[in-house]
Amino acid sequence: MSDPGAMQRGRALAVSAARQEAAAAGEKLRALQIFAEATASLPGDAGIEEWLGRFLATMIRLTDAAAGAVRVVAESGRHLRLVASAGLPPEVAAREKHMPLDCGACGLAVRDAAVHAEGSALACATHTSQPWFGGFGGMIVVPLAHQGKVLGVYNLFLREARAMSPEVARLYRSIGEHLGMALENARLARENVRMTVMNERQMMASEVHDSLAQTLAYMKMRLALLLDTLRSGERERALKYASDLQHGLGEAYADLRELLAQFRSRMDPLGLVHALESIAAGFEDRTGVALTVDNRLPELDLGVDEEANVFHILQEALANVARHSGARRARLVLEKRGTEYVFSVEDDGSGFFALGSAQGSPNLRHHLGVNIMRERAQRVAGRLEIANLPQGGARVRLVLPALAAERAAAP
Repeated sequence: MSDPGAMQRGRALAVSAARQEAAAAGEKLRALQIFAEATASLPGDAGIEEWLGRFLATMIRLTDAAAGAVRVVAESGRHLRLVASAGLPPEVAAREKHMPLDCGACGLAVRDAAVHAEGSALACATHTSQPWFGGFGGMIVVPLAHQGKVLGVYNLFLREARAMSPEVARLYRSIGEHLGMALENARLARENVRMTVMNERQMMASEVHDSLAQTLAYMKMRLALLLDTLRSGERERALKYASDLQHGLGEAYADLRELLAQFRSRMDPLGLVHALESIAAGFEDRTGVALTVDNRLPELDLGVDEEANVFHILQEALANVARHSGARRARLVLEKRGTEYVFSVEDDGSGFFALGSAQGSPNLRHHLGVNIMRERAQRVAGRLEIANLPQGGARVRLVLPALAAERAAAP
């Protein structure tokens, strides 16, 4: 005969196994939902931390957690900084703004770059001296990692302890890696902005030094000579130095206006060619030099930063034509020769170099900003060529690889 007790125990075990299987399936489904929402709504800019805070509500809802927090590794690399929290009392959140990188389960997740599930949050209560954490039955820590480097963590505080299958743990890890990649992209974007600002400031300083600062230094020396001649009563020499000062002041004022115009100009959103055509449209009215644009390029494959550097080089070359060449006509040529882009500015003015000196000492066309143009050319893996033309006048030519891979590979 069958044993009724054994049958009852068997049915109970079967029901328990079915419940555990259903719970595991539910946990897996929730993890898949979180992953789907993360991939569908992940931002692509530096607002990632704000988004991580908003996504915390999704993590809490789909894991059925009672409270949660999201932290990122501080720039010092020694602390986790609280970005957002939900369900934490204000006094607890205030004391949790910064915590050591090696603290408790969060520290384990940072060290191992792995998801950690704890049977309680008592360790948090001990480490932080916050009894509030002791009221939870479990905790999940999801690291936000990119290429093995942890950039932050999600803390999810559970009402009851919950077993986590390896499959669900892998899903949570995938979620963390996805979010970690977004954090890394945001960090790189911030660094890129900082570098751009620093480089532009350096360029501005160089441009001021190569034009206005040199003129002011010249005027300062002339002023000292003027004072000496006034004290000695040498009227003719004093008049000469006063005339030099007047001329220098006029040149400094012109340089300042030109610098302000360059600093205010920005790359046209429609691209490099459109920006250059916009300059050419009013060039003769502003400078008295007739400028034509000869665009022989069927297409131009440059990145935004590369277009900006090319634009500023050509803008400086055209400014030199207007300020120093004495030219009546100028030409801007855009073309492709073999595997290189070639941008040329030619004029019929006085030339860059004194007659008979070839590439020797420059004539009165000073303040050329050549060093600045060369630095910008190096940024796009290009080279700057400057020469007098046989028929008179001068040419500034920028040559750079047409292939983006070659420009990117340049030091």
